Amino acid sequence: MLKRRKFRRVPRLKGQSLNKLAPNVITVGALAAGLTAIRFAFEGRWQLAVTAILVAAVLDALDGRMARLLKSASDFGAELDSLSDVIAFGVAPAVVIYLWALNIGTGPGWIAALFFTVCCALRLARFNTSLGKLPPYAYNYFTGVPAPAGAGLAVLPMVISFETGDSFVRHPMVAGIWLVVVGALMVSRLPTFSFKKSKVPQEYVLFILVAAGLLVAGLAGAPWRTLTVVGVIYLFTLPFAWRSYSRLRREAERMHDLDVAGIDAEEGGEAHMEDAELDDQSDQSPKAPHLRSV
Repeated sequence: MLKRRKFRRVPRLKGQSLNKLAPNVITVGALAAGLTAIRFAFEGRWQLAVTAILVAAVLDALDGRMARLLKSASDFGAELDSLSDVIAFGVAPAVVIYLWALNIGTGPGWIAALFFTVCCALRLARFNTSLGKLPPYAYNYFTGVPAPAGAGLAVLPMVISFETGDSFVRHPMVAGIWLVVVGALMVSRLPTFSFKKSKVPQEYVLFILVAAGLLVAGLAGAPWRTLTVVGVIYLFTLPFAWRSYSRLRREAERMHDLDVAGIDAEEGGEAHMEDAELDDQSDQSPKAPHLRSV
């Protein structure tokens, strides 16, 4: 008789799949791009430094979406993303601008760079601690300018100089004040649009696609001029975001007041009905004294 051979099942390797690691790999890529921007700044290759910061911003926009798509979001990934953002959008732009325009003398220029980095770190810490605690009407808004947008605004004078020259925007006073202003916007309570959660009406879809095509064409043909226009447009959206957020907040407060007033009125009516029922019962009960006769 033939003996049956026993086949052992090959044990599975324990660990995470490459799909689960993809978002963290993208996050590390954003971190590396931010550090590379610092290297290009030390070498005086300013255009490559700005490009590296923009690459970090693109990768930062992709890692969260990739994590949600692959259902691989984790606490480790969230912490890694925050640390990467501090370096790529807090440290890198400050060092690049410092080496570009503020490295003159001692004191004020470095203080401006430190202020921007600290504001970026504080903004990210506040964002992490406020997750899940914002009111429903604030889901489509950030509190303060987000870190990638702040990094883009920080290097905006450098981007402008690629088109117009270094005569004005490279002045230490201009670059330093602008860096402080952007840092203050990041750590402020100013509501800004969160475009990643915005919904586009059906009639505007074609317009958005055409605008995206024009943006890509502009980046390919005249990148610095296009980035300047994009930065200016973003600055113009700030007052509109504040007005829209204020309108939603007032509407939410009004609805809350109406709900509270309705609950109070309902409770008052129920209490009045209970008092009336007690009075009727006291009038009909032979054991209870008649209050009017006292």
